[in-house]
Amino acid sequence: MPPQPQTIQLSVNAPAIQWYPGHIAKAEKALAEALAKVDLVIEVRDARIPLATGHPRLQRWIGSKHHLLALNRVDMIPRAARDEWSAWFKRQGQVVWWCDAKVGTGVKQLQQAAIRAGAALNARRLGRGMRPRPVRALMLGFPNVGKSALINRLVRQKVVDSARRAGVTRSLRWVRLGQDLDLLDAPGVLPPRLDDQQLALRLALCDDIGQAAYDNEAAALAFLQLLVLLQAVPASGVPRDLLLRRYGLAQADLPSGGPDVEGWLQAAAGRHTSGDSLRMATKLLDDFRCSRLGALALELPAAPLA
Repeated sequence: MPPQPQTIQLSVNAPAIQWYPGHIAKAEKALAEALAKVDLVIEVRDARIPLATGHPRLQRWIGSKHHLLALNRVDMIPRAARDEWSAWFKRQGQVVWWCDAKVGTGVKQLQQAAIRAGAALNARRLGRGMRPRPVRALMLGFPNVGKSALINRLVRQKVVDSARRAGVTRSLRWVRLGQDLDLLDAPGVLPPRLDDQQLALRLALCDDIGQAAYDNEAAALAFLQLLVLLQAVPASGVPRDLLLRRYGLAQADLPSGGPDVEGWLQAAAGRHTSGDSLRMATKLLDDFRCSRLGALALELPAAPLA
């Protein structure tokens, strides 16, 4: 296993985040049969949290099959974060394909990489006296990382349902992409149990897990704490006056030196949501998820331990 970068640790008391709905369990059982039919796997992760959206069973599933790693939502992180992750993955021997499925950035390059893999496959088939055929690729990743949107962008029309929430795709479906590539869209997959709650929290913050799995207010408090810690990591894109500029309220520190996240949330609720802290928590999370707070990276290779 390649060395893992350091990640910021949070200390927010909240119920454990766990989410493994029936359609994901059913999809995982179908994956074994599907994997036997595909030539390569296109793994899609969330560029804001490349580690949290990496499935621990992936290598076991794909074995020796060709693997392309696509980091989607590149528009939502700073260029400095992208450069750091590119260098880190390169050291692990992994090429990264950066994408933005909303506008198509990087999609053509990803498609060409898949077709090149198919051409190499067909060259081997010809060498064995077999006829060439379109390469069969499985699009795999966590819920809501943009797999279906990426397929729609590749096909240049809406052929699979896509929405900004987890759990939209619930069954496997083949999509023909020209004469060179067949794509299999799979439901988002998660480990049956999320043992690392630091990673689970990042999934919740980025909306890459069902909302029934966590409490919005607890997630918002953790997000506020994370913003304070990320201010010390320039590549994260978190300026020290982020909350002041967006909400008109700076995040005051307690005498102990820690961030007063609960105090800030209550004060912001009083100003923006008529004192309703849950509504304010939801607003804060939605602002991050819709990039109204700017391009922010929640994970970085060189992030310090808190």
